[in-house]
Amino acid sequence: MASATPVLHLCRRTLIGPAPPIRPLSIRTFSYFPPARRRWLLQQPRHHRLPLSQRTISTSSQRRFAAVDDAFDPRQQERESDQVDVCIVGGGPAGLSAAIRLKQLANEAGNEDFRVLLLEKAGEIGAHILSGNVIEPSAVDELLPDWLSKDNENRFENATPATSDKMRFLTKGSAIPIPAPPQMNNHGNYIISLNQFCKWLGERAEEVGVEVYPGFAASEVLYHPMDGAVKGVATNDLGVSRSGKPKEGFEQGMEFHARVTLFAEGCHGSLTKQVIKKFDLRSDSQPQTYGLGLKEVWEVKPENFKKGEVVHTMGYPLPSDTYGGGWLYHFGDNLVSLGLVVGLDYPNPWLSPYGEFQKMKHHPIYKSVIEGGKCLSYGARALNEGGFQSIPKCAFPGGALIGDTAGFLNVPKIKGTHTAMRSGMLAAEASYTALTANPDSGTVFLFDYEDKLRDSSIWTELKEVRNMRPSFHSPLGLYGGIMYSGLEAFLFRGRTPWTLKHKEPGDHAATKPADQCKKIEYPKPDNEISFDILTSVSRTGTNHEEDQPVHLQVADWEEHKNEMYPKYQGLENRFCPAGVYEYVEDPSQEHGVRFNINAQNPLSSLLKPFGLFFLYQDH
Repeated sequence: MASATPVLHLCRRTLIGPAPPIRPLSIRTFSYFPPARRRWLLQQPRHHRLPLSQRTISTSSQRRFAAVDDAFDPRQQERESDQVDVCIVGGGPAGLSAAIRLKQLANEAGNEDFRVLLLEKAGEIGAHILSGNVIEPSAVDELLPDWLSKDNENRFENATPATSDKMRFLTKGSAIPIPAPPQMNNHGNYIISLNQFCKWLGERAEEVGVEVYPGFAASEVLYHPMDGAVKGVATNDLGVSRSGKPKEGFEQGMEFHARVTLFAEGCHGSLTKQVIKKFDLRSDSQPQTYGLGLKEVWEVKPENFKKGEVVHTMGYPLPSDTYGGGWLYHFGDNLVSLGLVVGLDYPNPWLSPYGEFQKMKHHPIYKSVIEGGKCLSYGARALNEGGFQSIPKCAFPGGALIGDTAGFLNVPKIKGTHTAMRSGMLAAEASYTALTANPDSGTVFLFDYEDKLRDSSIWTELKEVRNMRPSFHSPLGLYGGIMYSGLEAFLFRGRTPWTLKHKEPGDHAATKPADQCKKIEYPKPDNEISFDILTSVSRTGTNHEEDQPVHLQVADWEEHKNEMYPKYQGLENRFCPAGVYEYVEDPSQEHGVRFNINAQNPLSSLLKPFGLFFLYQDH
């Protein structure tokens, strides 16, 4: 079980002269308090949490706090720490499902002291979650069987049953009906807001005793010095300026130590990348491939609303050498979710996913629904599209990868919530078994999790559709992919003896020089159906302080510009759906431009996973 490790609480003040000795005046540790109290303590400014007489201090040396002008590296300062049984990084469907299942198992066994802690970078659970979303309920039915029951006063109340399916191939002015593959049959599924669903899951997690801490971004993986196994994570420092110096309200990050750490960061998570590299988890898998999803939610006229209708489209506006498609989901009360996913292996650097999305909305199949309505929100996120071939090893010393961070999205089915949740549940069961069977042993390796994955429906359904996405790499492009995928969906059903490969070394290699491609000019937004990028970004509902460290890093900005701009003519301006990256005209600079990152952009943290990996993928 988690040890009662003291947590350091110090007043944030500059000490003049030698610091007086600090002595503990209470025996209470941080883990002494019940979960609700611990959460309150963590959410308070650290100098307001407890009177000094009630604090337990754990420190080996006296310290003084740096003045604003002092040379100071916050990362080298001593941090508070806490010991838990399982630490989960990420409050999406996978992380929350793992947390709930762990506490269900512990509570059923009467082990109420078993500590499960979940860290989420967003200020509220669900705030950084973005998806279509039509959910297949198999996993949530197993985790929380009464999630829709009218007898459950805490049921999820925002699920719209899918009533009809349509699949259309679009040309510029028409929509041609085509048969939808069996994987896209949505009978028995529900249209939901994944944001609301995760918020609801967060409440259920707290009910069973999970310590849920939104607003705490894990920024560093911690390793045991002896064997190199993961021993937990550290959260980011608060109150650090853009230059890296502490501001007046500086708050030290915390360390959370755990025998098992589950990473549920979503696509291309920053800590996940470090763990994959350290333990060489991709040694037996193909490169991951990615897509970019752009989404809006509209309130439409009642006469245009068809509750429960699910529409998917292919073709226009994307060129035939570009993988992707759109959706239109009617849910709630006169609400419509619509969006476009673009595969990031598109060859033409002049293509703008945002521009394609805005153009798509003017097609009659979309315009007829949203015309006269109101756009309520906008967002964008990266997606893992590699599927079965790109699944890495998911267990490593001290932890595991779960959900979309491991790449369990079923691309042909256009669903990943159920697989993410199930992977979290499987990891939870393996973790609890390992920890309770060996309560005092050292490093934990979740062999059982890897076995459970291979025996699960996740493995079965991803293997069945493994050849569909890579089939679009053929010389026939979109049309060849559609024909082959049709054979796989209706005839082969994954039983072929071959497995198609993704292109090496990854999506970025598909990008052609700008002078080899046709330049694309996008129409000016009309501000009724289509909008400029700044207007859309203002609808994201998030904001970042300007004076903070830039979390999107480029090693050498000048080198990047001089290498990339002549070849691709400002690709970064176009691939980013939020204007985070841009080339600014500057006659004093070589090539007449200066590369810039707008780190204060509201979407910059959501887009961090795909950032510049379009050009510099690391596998």
